Amino acid sequence: MPEILITIVTISVVIGVILGACSYLIWVERKLSAVMQDRIGPNRVGFWGLLQPIADGLKFLFKEEMVPSHVDRVLFVMAPAMALFTAMLALAVVPFGPVDDAPWFMRFIIAPGIDIGLIYILAIGSLNVYAVVLGGWASNNKYSAMGSLRAAAQVVSYEVPLGLSIIGIALLGGTLSLEQIQNNQASAGIAGWYCWTQPLALLIFFTASLAEANRLPFDLAECEQELIGGFHTEYGALKFGLFFLGEYTHIILISFLVSILFFGGWHFPLIAEVGSAYPLVSLVKLGVLLTKVALVILLIVVIRWTIPRFRFDQLMSLSWKVLMPLGVFNMIAVATVLQFNWSQWLLLPLSIALFIVAGLVSVAAKQREIKGRPLAPQRALAGGES
Repeated sequence: MPEILITIVTISVVIGVILGACSYLIWVERKLSAVMQDRIGPNRVGFWGLLQPIADGLKFLFKEEMVPSHVDRVLFVMAPAMALFTAMLALAVVPFGPVDDAPWFMRFIIAPGIDIGLIYILAIGSLNVYAVVLGGWASNNKYSAMGSLRAAAQVVSYEVPLGLSIIGIALLGGTLSLEQIQNNQASAGIAGWYCWTQPLALLIFFTASLAEANRLPFDLAECEQELIGGFHTEYGALKFGLFFLGEYTHIILISFLVSILFFGGWHFPLIAEVGSAYPLVSLVKLGVLLTKVALVILLIVVIRWTIPRFRFDQLMSLSWKVLMPLGVFNMIAVATVLQFNWSQWLLLPLSIALFIVAGLVSVAAKQREIKGRPLAPQRALAGGES
C-alpha cells in the first residue's frame, strides 16, 4: 500500500478513536465520581447509561449556536477549535503501539522517525494556552479575562518543571525520540523501566502535566466559586463541547506519555517482550499499552474527586519553590551518575532522598511562616472591657 494511503488510514483511525474515547471518558468520569460519592451516576439512556455520551453529543450538535454581541467574533470562534487542534496535533509523534510490528495497512504512529519527538510535544502542548487566553480575552468578560490570565501564568510556571523532568529521561536514553525511549526500556526488561530510576521525575512530570491540562486540583482558570466558569463562561453548545474534547484529548496525551516515558510503553514481562513471536503479538502489545494508559486515566479521574483545589498562591509556590528545584537537583543527579559511570540504580535512593529533604524543608518553612504571623486580637467578652 502506498505510504500516503497508510498515513491517511492511520490519521483517520487515530482521530476516530480519540474522539470516541473522549466521549466515553466523560461517562467514565461521571460514573467513577458517582461511586466515590455514593451516587448512581448516568443510568437513563441505554443500559447502565452507556448511550449517555451519544445523547450529550447530539444535544451539543442541535443546540442553538449563540455568539454574544459584545465578543470578538473571530477570536471567540477560533479559541475552542484551537483547543482541540493543538491537543490532536501533539499526538502525531506518539507511538500508540509497537511501531516495528504494525500491520501492513497502517502504522502505530502517525509521523515515525521524529528524533525530537519530546521537544515537538512540549512545543505544541504549550500552544494550548493560547486557546484559553483567546477564549477569555475574546469573551470581553471580566471573569473570563481573569481565568485566561490565570491559565497563562499557570502554563508558563509549569512548563519549566515539565521540561526539567524529561531531561533525565533524555540523558538516560540518549535520545529525544519516543519510539527509541520505548524500545530502550523494552530491550532492558522490566528492570529497565524509567519509573525505577526516575521516580522523582515521574512525580514532577505527572503533576506539571495535570497543571498544564487545567485539571483539578489545578483548574484555577475555570474556578466556579470565584470566576463562574472562567475562560469558557460565555461559551455554549458545540463550542463549549470543543473545549471539553480538547481537555480530554490532553488527558489521553498525558496518559500515553506517562506510560511510554516511565512504564515501558507496550512492554510487559512474558507476554509482550522484544523477542515475542506468536500470532497477534502486535495486538497484545497494543493492548498492554492501552491498559497502562487506561490505568493512568483512572488515576487522573480519581485525583480530581479526591484532592481539593489549591489557592492560586499555593499553585505558584508549588511550581517555583518545590517542583522546579526538585527538577534541577534531579537533572544534576542524573548527569553526575552518568558522568562518573555509576550504577543507574543509585538514582532511586537519590530521588527518595531529594523528596524527603524537600518535604522536610517545606514543613519547616511553613512552621516558620505560621510562627511569624501576628496574633489575631482577642474579642472582648460580653459585658467586659471594650
